[in-house]
Amino acid sequence: MVLGIQIAGILFGLFMIYYSFLNYKRKEFTAKEFGFWILLWIIFIIVTLFPVVLDPIIKPLGFFRAFDFLIMSGFIFIIAVIFYTYTITRKNQKQIETIVREIAIKKKRGK
Repeated sequence: MVLGIQIAGILFGLFMIYYSFLNYKRKEFTAKEFGFWILLWIIFIIVTLFPVVLDPIIKPLGFFRAFDFLIMSGFIFIIAVIFYTYTITRKNQKQIETIVREIAIKKKRGK
């Protein structure tokens, strides 16, 4: 029996496949990136449809339900993505500061 959350997960996975395809067609993704995202979303849909495929991972880690494992994995993933985004933002910010500083120095010397 398919639960409501599974239907939502399948619809989300299908939407993300479509969205990845749109990004590929707009040349925002390379073929490798597109392949990676399609594979990821297909795995997401399979896990949504058949959560028992996670049992070999869940039992040794001491989780009672697949849902508990998915929630913990989601939190860990979100924290990692936020940290990665923060580091990239800081790097870009420093590069922009350097460029602005160099432009200001050139303008000051030019006058």
